[in-house]
Amino acid sequence: MTLDLNSQHIELFRQKIFDFYQLNRRSFPWRETTDRYAVMVSEIMLQQTQAERVAGKFTAWMHRFPDTEALASASLRDVLLLWSGLGYNSRGQRLQSCAKVIMERFNGVVPAAPQLLKSLPGIGDYTCRSIPVFADNLDAAAVDTNIRRIIIHEFALPVDISKPQMQSVAELLLPEGRSREWHNALMDYGSLFLTSRNTGIRPLTRQSKFQGSKRWYRGRLIKELIHAEGMFLEEIEEKYADCPWNLQDIVSDLISEGLVERHESAEQDAPKRLKIKGS
Repeated sequence: MTLDLNSQHIELFRQKIFDFYQLNRRSFPWRETTDRYAVMVSEIMLQQTQAERVAGKFTAWMHRFPDTEALASASLRDVLLLWSGLGYNSRGQRLQSCAKVIMERFNGVVPAAPQLLKSLPGIGDYTCRSIPVFADNLDAAAVDTNIRRIIIHEFALPVDISKPQMQSVAELLLPEGRSREWHNALMDYGSLFLTSRNTGIRPLTRQSKFQGSKRWYRGRLIKELIHAEGMFLEEIEEKYADCPWNLQDIVSDLISEGLVERHESAEQDAPKRLKIKGS
């Protein structure tokens, strides 16, 4: 694929985005800080979750776990309790795993280099760039669903453009020295104006129906275990008898992912309980 863009085209596009941002910029608590830990928290919370839903959770999280050390030393139960409502509990667990690795490898300081960030649990191609973009104004292009849609629409690119090609275009469009402002502006333009509905450009991956899904049952079970000392496996099977998925597989997945554990009683043949790991 070849993209013939001259400096005038690029500058006109940048000005269009910045003009929109000046008139329509949104306010979020994570935009008021450049602390790398706080930015990391917000970026992981914002994965597949609307910003408006994240805002209150982010503020509560930063009050309870203000730094890497506080998060790393917390119980998984406390972490999941505060994460409840954001969906994908494994993201909260991975965020705590990040904090533990950062304490061990980086003396509690969230690294700034994308290649180091990518070595942390749950940090992928986008997030390893977005964290230093918003925290340090790093001149790097971070391409999420919104930004991908904007670039495809504005420059009439094929919807099946490869990730490396998209990354190259995004880097070409990046205004040097204004990375933080640029990415915030693109986010607001894509969320408020150039939406998926308006363009017909769908995300690369689409979420399946949540109600009644395997993820829905996983979330319900985790939520119950957070608020209880544990549940007998027989009790779980009875309570979720209507589950169309293999309940044993769900339980096994939660155990293998380190979210829950079986509590072995000292009494032989005693019924086994399931509980949040470490609680």
